[in-house]
Amino acid sequence: MFPKLFKAWNVTHLVFEKDTDTYARERDQEVMKAARDAGVEVITKYGRTLWDSDDVVKKHGGKPTMSITQLQTAGHKVGPIPKPIPPPRSLPDPGDMPVDFEATRPDSEVDVNAQWRETEEKAYGSIAGPEGDFAIETLQELGYPAATTPHRGGETVALKMLDKIVADQPYMATFRKPRTSPAAFEPQSTTLMSPFLHFGALSVRQLYWAAQDAVVAYSKRGKKDASSPPESLTGQLLFRDMYFAAQAATGAPFSQTAHNPHCRFIPWHLPSKLDPATKLATFEYETDSAQAERWFQRWKAGTTGFPWIDALMRQLRVEGWIHHLGRHSVACFLTRGGCYIDWERGADVFEELLLDHEPACNAGNWQWLSCTAFFSQYFRCYSPISFGRKWDKNGDFIRRWVPELKSMDAKYIYEPWTAPISDQRKAGVSVQGDGLGAVREGTYPKPMFDFSERRRICLASMKQAYSIGLFGDDARVLDGSWRDLFAGSKEDLDMMDRLDSDDGENADDGDHKERVVAGKKHASSTPATKGPKQGTLDNHFKKQKT
Repeated sequence: MFPKLFKAWNVTHLVFEKDTDTYARERDQEVMKAARDAGVEVITKYGRTLWDSDDVVKKHGGKPTMSITQLQTAGHKVGPIPKPIPPPRSLPDPGDMPVDFEATRPDSEVDVNAQWRETEEKAYGSIAGPEGDFAIETLQELGYPAATTPHRGGETVALKMLDKIVADQPYMATFRKPRTSPAAFEPQSTTLMSPFLHFGALSVRQLYWAAQDAVVAYSKRGKKDASSPPESLTGQLLFRDMYFAAQAATGAPFSQTAHNPHCRFIPWHLPSKLDPATKLATFEYETDSAQAERWFQRWKAGTTGFPWIDALMRQLRVEGWIHHLGRHSVACFLTRGGCYIDWERGADVFEELLLDHEPACNAGNWQWLSCTAFFSQYFRCYSPISFGRKWDKNGDFIRRWVPELKSMDAKYIYEPWTAPISDQRKAGVSVQGDGLGAVREGTYPKPMFDFSERRRICLASMKQAYSIGLFGDDARVLDGSWRDLFAGSKEDLDMMDRLDSDDGENADDGDHKERVVAGKKHASSTPATKGPKQGTLDNHFKKQKT
């Protein structure tokens, strides 16, 4: 397409925004080659991040940024975060832009989106689109079913939302992400600006400086409770840059364990299959456990039998968004806090469903929550029962997304299997089955497992994996001989007295350290020892019984 455009439109310069995602780098190299072959000058500018991710990596010695502190240190060396410039008042006339040249559809061996299409794709028959107006393709033109999300995009919507947030200076200046409720809905408790950042409808630097200016103005009024990174709005954007720079340094293996030198190896269930040519993970995986596969399908469908988890997964599937701490809950549950399933399976589901999906942030957050990178205190485990109850004692969020339980007494709504039969009948629901296949009306599934028991098993397994200390680039991980190291071990539950249920209070506090394993420095450390002032994400570290 581009060679035809360059010739038909007499293009002299090609200017586009730099993208450090793995696929985007490969794509852009092909585009730049086509431009240079046609004598077109190429100019790229970064814009998706606060700093140019490649510049951050250079200032960090070519290494990935594994903490906000490292990101800030390297960013300071790059220079101040630029303030956004106003849009141009006018654009020059581009001249004639004929589109009557012959269209050549690219060959595609595999349509990776075929499973979601309901009708034939009609968007790419001509360069100007099916209506000839260069409009963004609709879902229907792409062959997909209509959107179910209530959230709408575009710069106009983004700027209106930003103006509303800026007008509430105390909210913006004192924003603390871990203190916002994951159970809030209509409206949600956070800004919901992440999808606009992803689609380029809002400048990340515009949001950053709006938040920073609000903090400065608020503090000048004599207020002492302004927030700061990592909890603040600016801190959340720094997290985003941290993941982008980590991906830029690591390359394609960043989104997987295999060949990733900074990702700890854990022998999860349902591990990814690798393409033998590229050494990269595919969307296929090994079904090493029929039980784990069933758990995974129930997790995806929102039928785990744990109402808090099910409500979040159902909201995700319908709206394409869930709260930051909700993502923590479902990710911990799938990996180290229950199912012991590969974090890459969860990342694949999020990639499919999230409106704000960023490859770097998605992979980074799943590594954080699975304690394979960025965060290592694996004994901090989100309870699928007490965590949701902390935020929403009446279970209104569950009643909204799990209507089977809308009439359940609040006493049992987080544990409906404990409700006496008489209470179940009164609520019009029967706890039975697994929620897959043909489901009887008026039923809600039994829990997949005893959470306390699974938590003990996962903790013992994580402790063993940490003691062995393999990372994704270890030869034993790649050739399969890691199995010899894990064979014949016994569960060790002596850390159960340290295990608490997180409430998310310090959910954004990382614990980066470097340790030497087999002659290499690795990011991510052994879990911190729980002293008198350390423990769960709860500031008062109160033990929760589930």
